[in-house]
This record gives sequence, C-alpha cells and structure tokens, in this order.
Amino acid sequence: MSSVGEDGHLHKYACSLSWRGSTVDGYEAYSRQHSVVVAPSEIELRLSADPVFRGDAAELNPEQLLLVAASSCQLLEFLALAARSRVAVISYEDRASASMDERARPPKVTEIRLSPSITVARETDATRVERLVEKAHAGCYIANSLKCAMEIDPVIRHET
Repeated sequence: MSSVGEDGHLHKYACSLSWRGSTVDGYEAYSRQHSVVVAPSEIELRLSADPVFRGDAAELNPEQLLLVAASSCQLLEFLALAARSRVAVISYEDRASASMDERARPPKVTEIRLSPSITVARETDATRVERLVEKAHAGCYIANSLKCAMEIDPVIRHET
C-alpha cells in the first residue's frame, strides 16, 4: 500500500509476503515459492528464486522484479516529462537486462541496461527526446535508489 505523509512528500509502501514449508531437509529440499500482495491491489504475485538457486523458472524472482521496477519507473518518468513537454510519443518498448555477480562481496546486481525503442510523431526532434530520456533517468525514483550501474541506450524512431 502507498501512503503519503502529511507534508505530501514522504511516500510509504508496504507489502505482505508469505511462505510456508519446511527447511528441515536442508538447502536442496525446501520450496522457494512464495507469494506477495501489495494492497490495495488484490493481485497475488507468485514468486520463486532464480533457477540457479533452485527456484522455479516458471515464476518471477526478486532479481527480475528489480529489473521490472527500473524499466517501469524509467517509462513512467519519461512519459510524464514528454506529456508535460507536449512531445507526441506513440509507443515505448524496452528490452531491459540486468547482471548479477555472485563473486561480488556482497553479491549484488551490478548493472541494469535499459534499451527503450521510442516511436514519436514524425515532426518530433529526436535530440529533444534523447534529452527527455536523460532527464527521466535523473528523476527516476528507482534508479536513484539503486547502487548498481545503470545504462540507457534509447533508439528514437519517427512514426511512418
């Protein structure tokens, strides 16, 4: 759930996470599957660990959710800036990727790469769109919360 403080600037979020099982049989045997609900949404996300850590590849894992959050935040910040600037964005598709290095101490996601393909109206200045992408990155709440390197390689296309 999201709430805004009295001054309107402090936002708080909460979720409910649930796991049931047993770890008595050791690392290889316990279930990595768990669920999370973020109120007021009633959608329950079923999650697991990365398959490398004995998780279920058919379910999302925390590392993927981190990448999704970074990609989604960049999109939403960019669209807000474009709309305020009256830039006609037609579509935005991102092929995002992340790298995690287990050898790092502590182990961590070391890089996120966003590769948005942005289609804009024919008369739109591509340089202006690139500046909005950079400004969106600078204002992205998720990007500003991460320690890892984050690259954004936009491709700007004009509507045909």
